[in-house]
Amino acid sequence: MALRTEFKKQGDFLFKHRSYFPLLFVVIGLGVSLHGEYFEAELVGSIETDYYELIALGVCILGLLIRIKTVAHTPKHTSGRNTTEGQLAQQLNTNGMYSLVRHPLYLGNFFMWLGVAMLTENLWFIVAFALLYWLYYERIMYAEESFLISKFGNEYIEWARKTPAFIPSFTSFKKEKYPFCVGKVLKKEKNGLAAIFLLFWLFEWSGDLIEYKRIHIDFDFWFYAAVISTMLYLILKVMKKRNMLKETNV
Repeated sequence: MALRTEFKKQGDFLFKHRSYFPLLFVVIGLGVSLHGEYFEAELVGSIETDYYELIALGVCILGLLIRIKTVAHTPKHTSGRNTTEGQLAQQLNTNGMYSLVRHPLYLGNFFMWLGVAMLTENLWFIVAFALLYWLYYERIMYAEESFLISKFGNEYIEWARKTPAFIPSFTSFKKEKYPFCVGKVLKKEKNGLAAIFLLFWLFEWSGDLIEYKRIHIDFDFWFYAAVISTMLYLILKVMKKRNMLKETNV
């Protein structure tokens, strides 16, 4: 099988099942974090700072903001979490975030998961995550671009020629074609905020489990942030089911 065919096949498979990658990542990351907590000896030592978790949170929020900025200005049936039905694009997005980089959603995902990887306080794990993320999403991006080339032809090729795949270029920004759509953001990105704070609380709680050697819950910032963001997610889930979150960009 030709390499390009193999890449396309792998990319299609990973695209449809990309929701499972974070689960494996979280399990391994928790293992690395707990190993460091229990044995008090990570490969490169822990980073001692009261603000480290807030820095990691800031990296996650940066990723979420990139996704929000991308999704908010795109029309319906583009730039979504369409994992079950496969590739989906009724028109080609080339304005706004898409004038800076071809895959802004995956760039946002990278920062969101990089912030979580930082919670392990293990430099080797963080580097390994970055490399594996690139290998994983490189195939997804290849499959996605193959689909877009087959659908939009030269229009896509010309845009891709002047727009970088993953590292943004700020020299050719084009104003968004559509206005900011709050309904689409709430509908599509409600998972992100809840996931961030739930994972931060999970890492914190797991560390306490090792420290206290029993089930222990601190009613601290991370606990309340996880509870509030989860409640918000559930409310938005109900609103979406009742068709209360309207997408204005069509």
